[in-house]
Amino acid sequence: QAVPAGSHVRLNLQTGDREAKLADSENGRSDSREKRRKRHSDAKHHRLGKVDVDSNSFTSQELKKVLAKMKESEKAERKAHEEEVRKKFRPIEQLKEEFEKLNVKVETDYEIMVKLISKFNSSASTLDEKVAALYDLEYYVHQVDNAKDFLAMGGLRLVIDGLNSTEAVLKEHAAFVLGAALSSNPKVQIEAIEGGALQKLLVILATEQPLTAKKKALFALSSMLRHFPYAQQQFLKLGGLQVLRSLFRQKGMETLHVRVVTLLHDLIVEKMLLEDSRHGDQVEEKIQQYRQVKLVPAVVEQDWCVVVSNLLAMPEHDTREKVLKTVGVLMAFCKERYRGDPALSTTLGLLRSEYEELAAEEQREGDTDGYFKELLGSVNTIIQEL
Repeated sequence: QAVPAGSHVRLNLQTGDREAKLADSENGRSDSREKRRKRHSDAKHHRLGKVDVDSNSFTSQELKKVLAKMKESEKAERKAHEEEVRKKFRPIEQLKEEFEKLNVKVETDYEIMVKLISKFNSSASTLDEKVAALYDLEYYVHQVDNAKDFLAMGGLRLVIDGLNSTEAVLKEHAAFVLGAALSSNPKVQIEAIEGGALQKLLVILATEQPLTAKKKALFALSSMLRHFPYAQQQFLKLGGLQVLRSLFRQKGMETLHVRVVTLLHDLIVEKMLLEDSRHGDQVEEKIQQYRQVKLVPAVVEQDWCVVVSNLLAMPEHDTREKVLKTVGVLMAFCKERYRGDPALSTTLGLLRSEYEELAAEEQREGDTDGYFKELLGSVNTIIQEL
């Protein structure tokens, strides 16, 4: 039997016969196709309103009506959205007016620092206002770019002069700002040492001042000396090591002792690391600068070996950790001095017993690489070297 064109044909795998599906109507359109067309037509009615779709195409008039309805619908939706946004947010003009009434203005760091410097430098400002200005400045000059701006606007000069103030609290906060500006900022370091900051900081540390003022002066001194061999050289020439040594003879300065030892450790180690690094033109130049700094010979000559090791008798584990590191660094230069020190030998024996017990307790608790095991290792290393 002939199969009408357009019929769907399939092969029956069970019987081997070809089977054809005949059209359900004479014009060849199936009910399913008619149903799909009707669903499409209904969807148009739903989206565009009631439109006559019996004809094969829309008239231009019908299209205009549909488009007009669509535009009206979009316009209504947009208006509703705008109204909703208007309820949630205020116009920028209104916000500007309100900020102006409150006298609120967004200022840059530069503008803020200018005002703070002006307040600190004003003769009309009270002592509390000057201290508050310095306190706020310390926050801003921590950033390298701000510190450079601080230098350019003359703030560094004013702060260095503030180290000479008769008010101890101004000395304290001026040193605090200076230390923040100096941290990892070579340009400020150079300007500060040329401006006489090093001498003024040593005077604060060498004379009778409150502990808080000396603490901030030591912070500023540390910031100036780190990674700046020229400043370290000038520090030694001005008797800086002797000034730091005097802190160990002053009453009430115990909290500064470990800070001084940490500073010495860092200065010695930074030179050693530089000498061990890969050489280049810039590195070679810096090594030459560090070779002018005779820090270790001065440390040995002034008997810092014993000054440092005596701090092992302090009860705080954190202090002992820093002192042990410094003793380890000094071992190459102080070995003979340490071997002839019976007090050090006794202290190291006591520390080993104490940390053996604490390390064993850590291990019982499941901490195989604990803090006390590390301290015990440092103590044993020193004992072995002696």
